[in-house]
Amino acid sequence: MSLLAAASSSVPPESTQQALGYPSLFLLVLIGALVPVVPTGALVSSAAVVAFHQTAPFALALVFVTASVAAFLGDVALYWLGRRGLKSKNGSRWLEAIRARAPEDRLEQAQAKLAEHGVAVLVLSRLVPAGRLPVMLACLLAQWPLRRFVRGNLPACLAWAVTYQLIGILGGSLFPEPWEGVVAAIVLTLVISVAPSVWKRVRAAS
Repeated sequence: MSLLAAASSSVPPESTQQALGYPSLFLLVLIGALVPVVPTGALVSSAAVVAFHQTAPFALALVFVTASVAAFLGDVALYWLGRRGLKSKNGSRWLEAIRARAPEDRLEQAQAKLAEHGVAVLVLSRLVPAGRLPVMLACLLAQWPLRRFVRGNLPACLAWAVTYQLIGILGGSLFPEPWEGVVAAIVLTLVISVAPSVWKRVRAAS
C-alpha cells in the first residue's frame, strides 16, 4: 500500500466526521457563550472550512444551524443566570464573570447606545469584537426582561453565525486542502478580534 493510500485510509469518512463534528461544535460554542474564553468564531469558521470541502449537500447548513442554536442557547442561559445574580443579595459568580469582562468604559458606551438604539445594539453586539458582554450587562442593568433579550439575541446569533461561516467559506475556497483553509480562517478571525484594540492603542499613542 502506498503512503498516499495509507494516509487516505486513516482519514475518517464524512459520516464519522459529521457524527463527531456537529455535537462537538455545538458543545464548544455553547460553552464558549457561557464561559467566554473559547474562540467560538474561529471554531465556526474552521467547521465551515471542513464542511465546504465535504460532498454532503447540507453540510454548511448544518454548521450554520448548529452554531447559531448553540450560541443562542448559551447567551440566553448566561442572561438568565445574570438576572438571577442581580436579584440575589450575594450576587452570583456568573454575574461577576460578566462584569469582569465588561470594562467600565465599554459598559458606559453600551449603556448609552442601548438607551438610544435599543434592540439594534444587541443585534450588532455579537459582530463587534468584545462587544457581546458589555451590551449584555447593559441589558441586565437596564432590567430588560428575558423575553425582550431573546427577541434581540436571536437575530444577533444568526448574523454572527453567518459572518463567521462566510469567513470559513472564503478560507475553504482559497486553498485546496481543508487544513490550509482552517489555518487561514483562524488567522483571519484572530485578526478581526484584535484589530479594534490595536487600532485604539495606535490612536491613543499618536
